[in-house]
Amino acid sequence: MPDVSKKDWKLFRERLPEWQERYMEKLIIKYVRMLSSPGNASDYFWELEKRIKRDKRHPGVMLELRKSEMPWDIASLIKKKVIKLDDLEGFSEDLIEMV
Repeated sequence: MPDVSKKDWKLFRERLPEWQERYMEKLIIKYVRMLSSPGNASDYFWELEKRIKRDKRHPGVMLELRKSEMPWDIASLIKKKVIKLDDLEGFSEDLIEMV
């Protein structure tokens, strides 16, 4: 795999927090919807705990940054619907092709 350019790496590090924030906002909306529906508080408590445990390992929440893994990370973010191809505007054609 070709090297990632410094410009693409910098842009990725700038945009990733925005992408993750947007994804986590969607998660919070899902949590609120679940917690607002009729049911037992204890059921919701344990369901929320289970979901948070699962969701915090999602690349939309946490991602170990490595320049060499960036194309794979971007592909994963797209596959897991954290971002869309449109979010890659400004990245080099080489990187978009790699992804």
